[in-house]
Amino acid sequence: MLDDLDYRLIALLRANSRTPVAVLARELGVNRSTVTSRIDRLVDNGVIEGFTIRVSGDIEHDSVQGVMLVATENSRSPEIVRELRGYPELEQFHSTTGTWDLVLQIRARNLAEFDLVLERVRAIPGVRTTQTNLLFSSLRTV
Repeated sequence: MLDDLDYRLIALLRANSRTPVAVLARELGVNRSTVTSRIDRLVDNGVIEGFTIRVSGDIEHDSVQGVMLVATENSRSPEIVRELRGYPELEQFHSTTGTWDLVLQIRARNLAEFDLVLERVRAIPGVRTTQTNLLFSSLRTV
């Protein structure tokens, strides 16, 4: 069970996962060993799955981004999700309600690689149908 301190720590790490432990401790009003043990526990329990980076849009200005909507055979959804976890081009993916079962956010270096990702997803057993939209610009970032 997560408490308020865990949620505040996670929020700080989301903003910048490279924040030094001493700074996190000062922001949270606790000692450094508390922050270290909390992070270790959150990682060990699978709450924190990894630490990542956000890259400036200037670096990836030629990349191709899109959203793929996926309808699945419900009995195959867990296997499909396990397969998708290994796709480095998927920045995010979500389960959803309605016509589509999954929403995938894809980023590839170029159209050819983007097309290969689409082909790989469509070839996964249990994927019934897909719809893909290219993203041209971000109007708001996290």
